[in-house]
Amino acid sequence: MVAPSVVHYEGVTDIANAWSSGVTPDPLMNVSDWADDYRVLSAKSTAEPGRWRTDRTPYLREIMDCLSIASPVQRVVFKKASQVGGSEAGFNWLGYIIHMAPGPVLAVSPTVEMAKRSSRQRIDPLIEESSALRDRIAPARSRDSGNTVLSKEFLGGVLVLTGANSAVGLRSMPARYLFLDEVDGYPVDVDGEGDPILLAERRSATYAKRRKVFIPSTPTQKSTSRIDREFEDSDQRYYFVPCPHCGHEQVLSITQLRWREGQPEKAEYHCSGCEQVIEEHHKTHMLLKGYWKATADYDGITRGYHLSSLYSPLGWFSWADVAKVCEQAKANPDLMKGFVNTVLGESYEEEFDAPEWERLYERRESYPMGMVPAGGLFLTAGVDIQKDRIECEIVAWGRQKESWSVDYQILDGDTSQSAVWKKLDAVLAKDYLHAQGCTLPIRVMCVDSGYATQQVYDWVRKYPQPVWGAAGARASQPRTVVAIKGRDTETALILSVSKADAGGKRKGLRVWNVSGPVAKMELYRWLKLPRPTDEALASGEGYEPGTCHFPEYGEEYFKQLTAEKRVVRLKKGFPKSTWEKDPTRNNESLDCRVYSRVGASIYGLDRFNELQWKRLDMSLGSNSVASKANLTFTPTTSSKNVGLFQQQQSVVADDPYL
Repeated sequence: MVAPSVVHYEGVTDIANAWSSGVTPDPLMNVSDWADDYRVLSAKSTAEPGRWRTDRTPYLREIMDCLSIASPVQRVVFKKASQVGGSEAGFNWLGYIIHMAPGPVLAVSPTVEMAKRSSRQRIDPLIEESSALRDRIAPARSRDSGNTVLSKEFLGGVLVLTGANSAVGLRSMPARYLFLDEVDGYPVDVDGEGDPILLAERRSATYAKRRKVFIPSTPTQKSTSRIDREFEDSDQRYYFVPCPHCGHEQVLSITQLRWREGQPEKAEYHCSGCEQVIEEHHKTHMLLKGYWKATADYDGITRGYHLSSLYSPLGWFSWADVAKVCEQAKANPDLMKGFVNTVLGESYEEEFDAPEWERLYERRESYPMGMVPAGGLFLTAGVDIQKDRIECEIVAWGRQKESWSVDYQILDGDTSQSAVWKKLDAVLAKDYLHAQGCTLPIRVMCVDSGYATQQVYDWVRKYPQPVWGAAGARASQPRTVVAIKGRDTETALILSVSKADAGGKRKGLRVWNVSGPVAKMELYRWLKLPRPTDEALASGEGYEPGTCHFPEYGEEYFKQLTAEKRVVRLKKGFPKSTWEKDPTRNNESLDCRVYSRVGASIYGLDRFNELQWKRLDMSLGSNSVASKANLTFTPTTSSKNVGLFQQQQSVVADDPYL
């Protein structure tokens, strides 16, 4: 009898080992471990390409590991500043799901367009740079690959990307995993179906305790911030780090960062325990030794984390950078909200109540109506259309967004007839005398198209239109005219440009969609700025950036300018800010000022550098006219606003239009 060969025995052993290996469950792996083993950062999406190292951002370890399938946590809220790597934690999680825990994933960005951008700039490089993921998702160029811009199929699951502005996308499928990115940018209500977070979370209801929801976002406005709301409903964790000198454990705070005014590059962080200076290079050791500590009760489902840019790793965003941005924000209130949101990672609380009209009335100045004061360098106009009149304010703008109301015209007439529009032609054609002896044209006139829409379109299309490009809006030439429409969105002053009409004689005309709330919040903040004393002005102290100056208008103008207030009300159970008008007042002068501000933005107010301001300064001298006579000028008034303007003004000029 022949004995069995050794080769045959070894072959059976190999098969048995292979079978045993195949039925053995994969070892449990956390998201942070997966990222360290498999994530490669692409040069397309980061300034530090190469292997991912969680030790570079150790504060992200616990956040990522809560998203692992072995963790009992179902919801992870991350209220964060910029420059801390929060978004990368979410993409590490997506890679982990595709490789280790497949299932249906819904990733929601504020808009569908942002979702597409995220897919191209972040998701595609994530897949391309990791061999573990490339093997699981077919190349996009393959026919029927299941790999499109908004959908990535893989064995055992699918990743669907959508925008919070699409109700269809939010209810497209059940999802075990939800990645709700930058929720403070989501709309309040999606197509009348309610809050987008609730719509999305309904998609995961059938997965009960097996679901995972990640909600990272930079906060925005305090009264309406979604990430604030989610964080307050969590256990509110903060990252404590030890002092390298005394070992005192503390949360990094802007109050401990100190520097001499004008020298932010010398900013030093002082320990809140021993008050010794902590050098920037100590940050790496402090972050590695840090830990998250809950400050509220934990419900077993939701964990919340907060982190500011003070924790940004060495080489990313330094304490000197924080100090520099802080100093800029103190000098320019327009930058303060961005500093609080993106650097401190906190929501911003503004005062929106209108100032008392009596206070503004008492602050009137004695410069002549119809003439541009010395600081004004260009003019814009805002036009409000009513049934029986057109109201128009001409505003001069100077450095640091300082402004002067130059004139306010009320043109009586039926706006369905051409006569009153000819009066507006004359207002636009007029050149306004400057205190230096030159004259200035209206650079941009913005006309509200909410009322008498077709008449507005017909009038606007006679004049040059602004252009919209990569650098934003800009006026193409003097006396540019813009049709605008107000929106309630609070994301930016100028929101978008849309077609006025698909065809007909208005073909090619554009309507500029603008945010009334953004302009009103800014204006009311400016109106509350303190004024320097006469002694301070005499000593050379200037006005605060954004200061608004007014000539001796009557009471009615200031009552209208302060006729609205911002209130927060619950809409379908969620806070929504709205602007409400005092029912006893008109608000035309407020609207005209808002439209004039939009015109200033189109002309370049928010983008000008010092060189451009100097060019405007120089243009005054090249356009001067002799000032030889005193002329008397009476502004137009309306019978409905008797007392809006109460006196004649003496203008030193040789202006053919007066």
